[in-house]
Amino acid sequence: MSARRVSPQIARSWLLVPASHPELFAIAQASEADAIIIDLEDAVAANDKRQARKDTVEWLSTGHRAWVRINDASSDFWSEDCAALKTCAGLEGVMLAKSESASHLDDTSDRLPDDTRILALVETARGMQNVARIASAQATFRIAFGTGDFKRDTAVGEDPMALAYARSQLVIASRAARLPAPIDGPTLNIAHLPTGTAHAKEMGMSGKLCLTHEHAAVINAGLSPSRDDIAWAHGFIAAFEASGGTITDGSDLPRLARAQKIVAQAEDFGIDVPAADVSHSGY
Repeated sequence: MSARRVSPQIARSWLLVPASHPELFAIAQASEADAIIIDLEDAVAANDKRQARKDTVEWLSTGHRAWVRINDASSDFWSEDCAALKTCAGLEGVMLAKSESASHLDDTSDRLPDDTRILALVETARGMQNVARIASAQATFRIAFGTGDFKRDTAVGEDPMALAYARSQLVIASRAARLPAPIDGPTLNIAHLPTGTAHAKEMGMSGKLCLTHEHAAVINAGLSPSRDDIAWAHGFIAAFEASGGTITDGSDLPRLARAQKIVAQAEDFGIDVPAADVSHSGY
């Protein structure tokens, strides 16, 4: 994985790697992605799933760590996926494809070791309709948005505005359930990736899926606080403390909370801003 380990609660780039191509596992692990997800679902043809599952188990049982996207709970492969992964020491957690109800999460949790983290991948109209219940399920660790399948299921177009309601639903449900902010779907064209990442951040999402390791650095940069934001945050906190914590108007405490969050993110992601860049003009 990326040189600095990032907690999955705040991981930005989530790299999906086809389980049918084990030669890519090491490349993914050495990439800048915050998290690796070995994909046993859509990236693997039905006839190849058995071998792909075997290769995944071998990888996770020989000193390596990763998440695994398993097949959905209504599929013929879900049970075998859960059984195979149950004893894998390197399993970080699972992403459950086509999560459509809280019971899908709970049933999956029951088949895995206690405290296994589960990413609920919402990618259908039914899943979106039940997203509040999915977010509130005890087994849910974080929610991800399967944009490709969602667009196919609903016939929604490519315009970002067409998915604004769905993204907002995920963000609101996550926040209400006290989960980390959700993970957005992939942007396939790297030329559009900076804009797609910025849009996800603007919508309140804090992670993004990707299908190639080359996208990870762009996502990490786009979902991290900017140098200007970090400089402002340090400056605001310093000025606030220098004033003795004086409240001048109703915006001070919200701005202080935002500044503290930015500083914490910068520390978590290992982003340093030289003291000379710190501005005291924000207070």
